[in-house]
Amino acid sequence: MEPLIIVGVIVLLVVIIGIYLWSTYNSLVTLNVRVDEAWSDITVQLKRRADLIPNLIETVKGYAAHESGVFEAVTKARAATINASTPAEASVAENQMQGALKSIFAVAEAYPQLQASQNFLQLQAELVDTEDKIQASRRFYNGGVRELNTKIKVFPNNVFAKRLGFTARDFFEVADSAAIAEPPRVQF
Repeated sequence: MEPLIIVGVIVLLVVIIGIYLWSTYNSLVTLNVRVDEAWSDITVQLKRRADLIPNLIETVKGYAAHESGVFEAVTKARAATINASTPAEASVAENQMQGALKSIFAVAEAYPQLQASQNFLQLQAELVDTEDKIQASRRFYNGGVRELNTKIKVFPNNVFAKRLGFTARDFFEVADSAAIAEPPRVQF
């Protein structure tokens, strides 16, 4: 009878460990997919902003054609944003974009006719809305990364998570967090 109890206990332990591994694996997969989805949301919003930039440049160019350096900087920042494929690359591109947008709005302040243009005002409102969405997407992404990284690093998950192909993900951080804490403000 005693060998049967020992076998039963061993089988029970194997079943418990199997259920734990199965549920942990599934939760890691779920978190990984959630982080991928959140990154996709960020790229959609960055693309939306990048699509607004040429219209904004053309509108401002009509009033301030001699400010070519500003337009080139914005175009370069837009290209960097579109080509960013990782959070680290997107962070660098985000810093460039923030600086470029500040300079284009600084140019716009010098032209009262531009400030009154309905097209410019609409583009400005869409850009502020997009910046709000980027910020919200970034928070969602970083929250998902925090959950995933925590789940991967806690014991006993850290023993087998890497063997199952799960690695910690990078946060979407920017060097100058104060620059993106709020959408660009333009006061006329």
